[in-house]
Amino acid sequence: MGEIIGYVLIATEVGQEHEVAKRIWDSPYREKITDVTVTYGIYDVVVRFDVDSFAESNDIVTYIRNLPGVKRTETLLGFPVKR
Repeated sequence: MGEIIGYVLIATEVGQEHEVAKRIWDSPYREKITDVTVTYGIYDVVVRFDVDSFAESNDIVTYIRNLPGVKRTETLLGFPVKR
C-alpha cells in the first residue's frame, strides 16, 4: 500500500461514462489504480488509486482530466490509517 490513497470523482459527458472508465483502466497508470466504478448521481465514475507521492497523484489526476468525455473532476487525497 502506498502513502497516499486518492479518489477522483468524475462527471462525464452524457453517455461517456463507460468509455471514460475503460480508458482509465487501460491507462499508463494502471498499476496504481485500484478501482474504477461507474456510478449514478452527481458523479458518473469514481476512481481509487494508491500512490507513494503527490507527484504520482498529480500525474493520474491530470491524465484523467484530459480524457475525452470528462467534464469535471473532484479529487480527494487521504493517508491510510496505520494499525
